[in-house]
Amino acid sequence: MTKGFFIVANVTAAILFLLGSYGYLFNPKYFWPIGFLTLTAFYFLLILVAFIIFWLFIKPKRALISAVAILMAFKPFSNIISLHLSSSFTKEKPSKALRIMTWNVAQFNIMEDKNHPEVKSQMLSTINEYQPDIACFQEMVAEDSTIKNHGHVDEFLEKLNYKNYFYSYNVKEDFWGYAHFGIIIFSKYPIVNKQTVSFYPNDYNSIFQYADVVKGDDTIRVFNIHLQSLRFSKENLKYIETPTVEDEEKALKESKNIISKFKKGFLKRQVQADRIRAEIDKSPYPVIVTGDFNDVPNSYAYHTIGNNMNNAFVEKGSGLGRTFSGISPVLRIDNIFVDTKMDVLQFNLVKKKLSDHFPIMADVEMAKK
Repeated sequence: MTKGFFIVANVTAAILFLLGSYGYLFNPKYFWPIGFLTLTAFYFLLILVAFIIFWLFIKPKRALISAVAILMAFKPFSNIISLHLSSSFTKEKPSKALRIMTWNVAQFNIMEDKNHPEVKSQMLSTINEYQPDIACFQEMVAEDSTIKNHGHVDEFLEKLNYKNYFYSYNVKEDFWGYAHFGIIIFSKYPIVNKQTVSFYPNDYNSIFQYADVVKGDDTIRVFNIHLQSLRFSKENLKYIETPTVEDEEKALKESKNIISKFKKGFLKRQVQADRIRAEIDKSPYPVIVTGDFNDVPNSYAYHTIGNNMNNAFVEKGSGLGRTFSGISPVLRIDNIFVDTKMDVLQFNLVKKKLSDHFPIMADVEMAKK
């Protein structure tokens, strides 16, 4: 009876692990619950490793249940865990390389600026420390009018030493009626074409942007995206981190609320990912896609957008590459994808907790013919 229980538990964990690892094959429109398994696949891996150790002491042959499942998921899991032993990065950029950074800047801490003005200064210093040629920011708040109360775009251009920018936003989500909330691309190279792509209801996550950047003889189309977030409240986050069942009715209500937000996120990111992919496929130039995906590397959104492209972290990063500082230590939800016509020279993740996301960057160049 006991042995039978452990065998069933092991097989169940193996199946759930495989479903989570290959979750990107299931369209959330029809299979949205699989999204939960994509988020927990790493933990099921740990369970399978524990089963291997357990069976080696009891009945070694049964360790094959977990070992076979892990081997079957080797390919998708190579996107989750980079097997490079180390990830070296030199601040001095290779001469012909293009350095690109993406960062969810969380409004440059504007809501707490009076109490902690040093945060914005530290964020700007971090960007200047690495001197990215192109910087793509999400959750950007700035003015581009004559009012200059909380950070004008011109001030960012000056302080960060950029010549060109492209700011996309929806006026319905403005701060104070004159400062915008959106996504922005800064570039030290000329921008010859720029486009905001927006869909109904034209809210923040229904907008993405691209800009055609000219470097020497090459034109590169740079996408900046921010997919649907889960919009967790402080109460949601507190319940996830320290769940309690003291009040069963309250716990049930909170659980339903969290599941509903997960479902909404899975479904909206599927639609957004399909739209972004369609726009990528139209590009006449090599493409770089950056941004906050709000989804993990074994998800539908990640694979749909990154199809036939190279992920900078997978190419040159190491370990788990966590980019979101809260909830779970395995959330790599910010990405830089590059065209297969380009080489990734190096990758860097800056573990400075100035926003709830860590900035990432990559040096890339056109592949040698």
